[in-house]
Amino acid sequence: MPILAVLLGGIIGTGLRLGLDALIPHGDAQFPLSTLVINIVGSFLLALLVARIWPIAATWLKAGLGTGLLGSFTTFSAFAVSLVTLTRSGAGWLAVVYLVLSVALGLAAAFLGLRFGRRPEPIEADE
Repeated sequence: MPILAVLLGGIIGTGLRLGLDALIPHGDAQFPLSTLVINIVGSFLLALLVARIWPIAATWLKAGLGTGLLGSFTTFSAFAVSLVTLTRSGAGWLAVVYLVLSVALGLAAAFLGLRFGRRPEPIEADE
């Protein structure tokens, strides 16, 4: 069951990624905004899911949403290729900006996802 969930999640995540890449296109020497947005959104969503449903979710659901859907939606390889492409195109300063923004905003998005996804603590009755 987890393998099927990863397969189906991967199909959906890849389709979503392709759609966003088509909506926000960029050339080799241009800032890869689509990849940045995709990776930040994915970082937030994965952290939100980990905080909110991972403790109670079935293994197949975690595999389908985490590895499948969000694993195919966000990719380190697209991030790395964008960095190399910008550098080779002579836009080294843009590559540095992209690197710093990707890491900083990705970590911030994950932090916010974990924070928003946190389950509320039960209220204790006063004695």
